[in-house]
Amino acid sequence: MRQQWFDEARFGMFVHFGLYSGAARHEWVQNYERLTAEEYRVYFDHFDPDLFDAVALARRAKATGMGYVVLTTKHHDGFCLWDSALTDYTSVTACGRDLVREYVDALRAEGLRVGLYHSLIDWHHPDFTVDANHPRRDDAVEHERNAGRDMARYRSYLHGQVRELLTRYGDIDYLFFDFTYPEGSGGWAGKGPQDWDADGLLALCRELQPQMLVNDRLGIAADFVTPEQYQPTAPIVVDGVPQVWEACQTINGSWGYHRDNHDQKSAVLLAQMLADSVSMDGNMLLNIGPDGRGSIAPRDEAVLAELGEWMRLHRSAIVGAGHAAYPAPREGVYTRRGDRLYLHLFSWPLGYVHLEGLAGRVSYARLLNDGSWLKTSVTDPEQQATLMTPAGEAEGTLTVHLPVRRPDVLIPVIELTLAPGA
Repeated sequence: MRQQWFDEARFGMFVHFGLYSGAARHEWVQNYERLTAEEYRVYFDHFDPDLFDAVALARRAKATGMGYVVLTTKHHDGFCLWDSALTDYTSVTACGRDLVREYVDALRAEGLRVGLYHSLIDWHHPDFTVDANHPRRDDAVEHERNAGRDMARYRSYLHGQVRELLTRYGDIDYLFFDFTYPEGSGGWAGKGPQDWDADGLLALCRELQPQMLVNDRLGIAADFVTPEQYQPTAPIVVDGVPQVWEACQTINGSWGYHRDNHDQKSAVLLAQMLADSVSMDGNMLLNIGPDGRGSIAPRDEAVLAELGEWMRLHRSAIVGAGHAAYPAPREGVYTRRGDRLYLHLFSWPLGYVHLEGLAGRVSYARLLNDGSWLKTSVTDPEQQATLMTPAGEAEGTLTVHLPVRRPDVLIPVIELTLAPGA
């Protein structure tokens, strides 16, 4: 099954890097500030990623416990990080480097799965029609120029570039297209699957890389769905069919490097989001935006290091784990891998945690961070509890006894070994 590795990995790294990294004020800066091609050109002329180290990036992802990485080959501004024969608006022209080649080689050397992001949108291409998301949507002259633009020529370019990416770099495991917006706004039409020839593009992917996973943003059904910047509250099911899904999340709300955005999520919150995703049979793709020189920002490096240390101790509760059928207690969420049930405690209770429906189903309990045994007990509901013992729990509840002091990890995890048949 194509998605088996994906279901196992659970945790990946998204990397947004391009001309906007030097602008340092969001990857949509050209759109937000209505910049002309000439005004945006300064970032191309000064693109110098001398600290972009694909090997260090791959090793950082691996050390963080991630199983795959996804790099922006081209974002909406149209700038390409590989040596495309179809345009000179590339990293090779700007700085003499095929960054996609460097990246792919580094990931393979570390044993990580290779993912590529490719924007369906291209504000640089002369035949890409101005629409609701285009930087020049407020320019009356651009309205007039649309009549001379030909989306058929752009579709040919789009398909040609995807062909390049899927034939030059060996096996690709994952392709994230971005994005389809048929609704439009402000008097402008949007762009739907027909604008990309989504069916033809997906068929091209299947032809060239039959084992590759493709996301849902062509506007047609593919291999997995991609909730962005929010966390689902239950496993995703459509018409009764469970969906393969991945929540893509930022560390600070911006995908590209944003120097003045310090709205950082804590490592604790990110670890909770990861555990929460896995508890609902989902993945989490966590983004970093390297700075204008291509280096991981120190604030992001610090968060990744904290997550990496937590994953070093709790990897088995994430990698290869998934949804558990038992109702989780109010203090956290469950993940399950084989005969091991993992309770991720988002809050630390006093003395005990009560687990519904697990009496007689658990043969051993321990804290995962240090492997230390935890006592378990079952309260007899027919006996009157004293003032100092648990009371009021439903029949079949297993009580796990906890130390008063919370373990010094991002999220404490209790590993429960389930009895056969549980």
